[in-house]
Amino acid sequence: MAKETGLGQTALNVDDASGTPRDIRNDVNSWDFSTPYAMQDVTGVDKSASERLALLADLTGNLNAIFNPATNRAHAVFSGDLRVVRTIGFTISGQSLSAECYLTDYAVNRAAGGEFTAKVPFVLQDGTVPDWTAA
Repeated sequence: MAKETGLGQTALNVDDASGTPRDIRNDVNSWDFSTPYAMQDVTGVDKSASERLALLADLTGNLNAIFNPATNRAHAVFSGDLRVVRTIGFTISGQSLSAECYLTDYAVNRAAGGEFTAKVPFVLQDGTVPDWTAA
């Protein structure tokens, strides 16, 4: 099995508020996401260790971007109505993950050193289990 870096991401598309996918790879300098499952503790008093049932799947994450007010770039995508469902699609190393999400905040920061960045958290919206597929 080959090990790879995260360099040279081939796609990072986020819908703008009108539903048009925008490639914002050049504006995003890092991202993270998690695909956790909720767990229910069903441990009886007869057990000496935890017993659980896997429940609903989720997707949560963050896009960390450089402020770019150009047309169809990060600021235009993130500053629109956050109550609109956005498709977020990642393609890296021949693998893709796409999900319908809400952007929950557009937190812009001007740091003491002059950096002008934004953090955009997102959460799953549509109840579809996120899954990686071959691109």
